[in-house]
Amino acid sequence: MRRLLKYLKKHPVVTVLAPLFKMLEASFELFVPLVVARMIDVGIGRQRSAYLWQMGGILILLGIVGFGFSVTAQYFAAKSAVSAGMAMRNDLFAHINTLSYKEIDTVGTSTLINRMTNDINQVQNGINMFLRLFLRSPFVVFGAMIMAFTVEVKAALPFAAAIPLLLVVVFAILLVSMPLYRKVQKQVDKVLLSTRENLLGIRVVRAFNHQDSEMEHFRQESGSLFQKQIHVGKISALLNPLTYVIINLGIIAILWSGGRQVNIGSLTQGQVIALINYMSQILAELIKLANLIILLSKSMASLNRVNQIFDMHPSIDGAGLPLPAVIESVPAVRFKDVSFRYADAGKETLSGLNFTAMPGQTIGIIGGTGSGKTSLVNLIPRFYDVSEGKVLLNGQDVKASAPASIRSHIGLVPQKAQLFKGTLRENMQWGEPDASEEDIYHALDTAQAREFVDSRQKGLELMIEQDGGNLSGGQKQRLTIARALVRRPGILILDDSASALDFATDAKLRSAIRQDTRQMTVFLVSQRVSAIKNADQIIVLDDGHIAGTGTHDVLLDTCAVYKEIYESQISGQEVAHHADA
Repeated sequence: MRRLLKYLKKHPVVTVLAPLFKMLEASFELFVPLVVARMIDVGIGRQRSAYLWQMGGILILLGIVGFGFSVTAQYFAAKSAVSAGMAMRNDLFAHINTLSYKEIDTVGTSTLINRMTNDINQVQNGINMFLRLFLRSPFVVFGAMIMAFTVEVKAALPFAAAIPLLLVVVFAILLVSMPLYRKVQKQVDKVLLSTRENLLGIRVVRAFNHQDSEMEHFRQESGSLFQKQIHVGKISALLNPLTYVIINLGIIAILWSGGRQVNIGSLTQGQVIALINYMSQILAELIKLANLIILLSKSMASLNRVNQIFDMHPSIDGAGLPLPAVIESVPAVRFKDVSFRYADAGKETLSGLNFTAMPGQTIGIIGGTGSGKTSLVNLIPRFYDVSEGKVLLNGQDVKASAPASIRSHIGLVPQKAQLFKGTLRENMQWGEPDASEEDIYHALDTAQAREFVDSRQKGLELMIEQDGGNLSGGQKQRLTIARALVRRPGILILDDSASALDFATDAKLRSAIRQDTRQMTVFLVSQRVSAIKNADQIIVLDDGHIAGTGTHDVLLDTCAVYKEIYESQISGQEVAHHADA
């Protein structure tokens, strides 16, 4: 709640004015039954048409002024709510960007998206309605009761019985339904998660003909949501009938008591109508108040979920020393007894890694699926912190270095090629904001992407769709390589970044990178022996351990795991030729 108040304090004037104008509107509304009573008693009872027109004019004036106050209040409430929601959404997005991979893996991207969209929208709606009704509804309820007693004390006694009974009914139903609404919201999250997974993986779903099973799964989740909504809806549906019964009984009591007093001349017909109007006002406001409390319960549940993300502290903060300059005699990267385990993982992903990469060297990393290749290179930019041991860049422990300084020194090409909606130039300038056309075209040439870029005839103004939807897999991979090369990093990490390329293009790419990155330390992760065989040093991973290190020829003689991988990828004739050699 403190965090929410912080956002509301940024716009104190509109936040305070919204409920004040609503109370002014309610004040004018409370005078309407009295004016109607005078119209009946004087205008109609005494047949004074001029007085009737005069009171009608006052009613119209009260309506116009009340309408003006209502519009003003709703404008201020909406402005306060939207401003708070925007600020909260911006801060949450900024906070998520401070979280390390560890926290993002734990929470999940679907959950984070739901928090930023659905939950903050729910909080925003709650703020809007709260500012409009939290003072107005109680003010009208108790104001109408007080006004009823000013009309005639004895005739207003049904109010004293009806209002406490109404409050008991309203809050009893709310106490039962509020926990159920929280369960409904959790089920909504599951339905949204199922929807997002299916939309993102629609090609896989259709490729495996799993439409029917996925639709059945969605029907189950949606059906569960339906059942929960029906259950809580049945309970909430009791609110209106019960309150109407109590109010109507109150009106009957007023008519019975008021009718007797009209007969003996102690109460007028207009006053009886005024009392009934006040009872109707109370009914309307209590229903609004009940709906407000239901909405607030949803908003508080959403706010708690948003606060859970805000309360997460990044395991890797932005503090630290700048990365030292490259020195030829100092290893560019050094792993010392490094072990690593993912959060909540049962076993270590990497264990006891030791190796050294000198400036300008090319390091090949190979191993079977799940051997830890990507986990290894993710430790270099400090996406994760090691569980044991040390990772040193240019002689300095990465834990002592500022992440921003580390990452400005590194060019990364991830396994999954990721491009962003915008022009080719804008995507390339992610690598270096001040990159010139010459720099970009040089990187495109090295990445073997120049030919297909020129064929599009739009050059660097070529529009890239979201996630590179208008490009092939190989084209996206080559552009992500060019983006990394644009910044001329000290360390270049290519994480299986040529898997979508044909062998001829892959060979040209490797040759161009060797010529263009002689001053860089290159980590080349691949499943193909042909991609890493010319590396200065090859690291062979097997189930998170280093099975062997050395050059291609040395590993063929000394490392059984490497030899097995090599033999599985070449023809028998080539194996025999190597054995003869």
